[in-house]
Amino acid sequence: MSNTQSKIEQINVTPEHQKINPEHQKALLERFLRYTAIDTQSENDVDRYPSTEKQKVLGEILVQELKDLGLSDASMDSYGYVTATLKGNVPSVPAIGFIAHLDTAPDVSGENVKAIVHENYRGGEIRFSGAPELGLSPEDCSALADCVGEDIITSDGTTLLGGDDKAGIAAIMTAVEMLGELDLPRGDIRIAFTPDEEVGRGTEFFDTERFGVRYAYTVDGGMKGELSAETFNANTAIVTIGGINIHPGKAKDVMVNAIQVLGDFLKKLPRELTPQETEDREGFIHPVSVEGGVDKVVVKMILRDFDLEGLTKQKAILEEAIAATKVLYPRAKLDLEIKESYRNMRLHLEKDPRVVQFALDAMEEAGLTPVSLPIRGGTDGAELSRKGVLTPNLFYGGSNFHSFTEWVSLQQMCQASEVLVRLARIWAERGKK
Repeated sequence: MSNTQSKIEQINVTPEHQKINPEHQKALLERFLRYTAIDTQSENDVDRYPSTEKQKVLGEILVQELKDLGLSDASMDSYGYVTATLKGNVPSVPAIGFIAHLDTAPDVSGENVKAIVHENYRGGEIRFSGAPELGLSPEDCSALADCVGEDIITSDGTTLLGGDDKAGIAAIMTAVEMLGELDLPRGDIRIAFTPDEEVGRGTEFFDTERFGVRYAYTVDGGMKGELSAETFNANTAIVTIGGINIHPGKAKDVMVNAIQVLGDFLKKLPRELTPQETEDREGFIHPVSVEGGVDKVVVKMILRDFDLEGLTKQKAILEEAIAATKVLYPRAKLDLEIKESYRNMRLHLEKDPRVVQFALDAMEEAGLTPVSLPIRGGTDGAELSRKGVLTPNLFYGGSNFHSFTEWVSLQQMCQASEVLVRLARIWAERGKK
């Protein structure tokens, strides 16, 4: 018998030890409400990192809370990355990482969030005190129908809630607290909270060697039991249209209005490839911003598909639309630039199936029915997996991200904490180096 096996057998492991108790649930709720009160919105298209300094305000608070939980090496670097280590009690097993992000999406304000706890949800519509015109119901969000009897948390409707990803942070912090109190086998647990995930830059300066793990889990969205081991492949397409400007009174046969050229170009893109017309594993072409005037217009589009072949087809569609538009406007200039954003993490995760299987096992142990769903988007885990840190995504019990009607379930956040606790034990028992 190995030393590792002897150590594991000496530690008392019972199912009850791994369940969250009322005190931990209360602590998790208090943490979450405290975190959502801090504005951590990130910002698109800026040169600084992190994109907003206010993300570091939450980072500093988390560093102190981690130290209070006994993680003495907790720190935040100049980029805003918070890291810490919960030391293990079993030698020669892999360290694993738990990761969430500090920032909230730029889409909706994250300032002066007023979180509201709707205790013991009984079904039907939830109204928002700050925005009476808003409503949240199972008809609009089917996941809500499965949450009868749970405590649902929303904003007052004037801001987003910030569950994405402060619910993930609260779940991880509560799991750290539980693991520090429980006599369960575990290897080292590395914690990381990252800035700027919502603007696609969450791992830009993340030091994977210093983090020192090969296996990690983001806790970044979805309902109970959801595990995502697949993301979109993502590119950004930039189409620059050059027109010819002149006084409109002298424009006959001279002016080429780049704005009008853009309109005809966009009409040539397939409507069935827009986000509002696609679902499940279908990809899309999505114009997201336009800048310019008569003489020049720049339109940015995001291209998404689960297969690289799909991205190749989307590029061809754009090229065909440009060629057809040039026929209509022979004196206009249309240029296409494609930039790689991130790639589907599935191919990396398949190199060591344990990282997904252990998560599925932890969910089943916690009484959940695992649901493997591809992410119609990206996470820090996509780029981390490419860099060698295999990182699928786990649920935290929320929905309607990036919107005024965002919500989370307190009980499902608690279940996310339980899954993390079980994951730590499973890796210690079955993940020998």
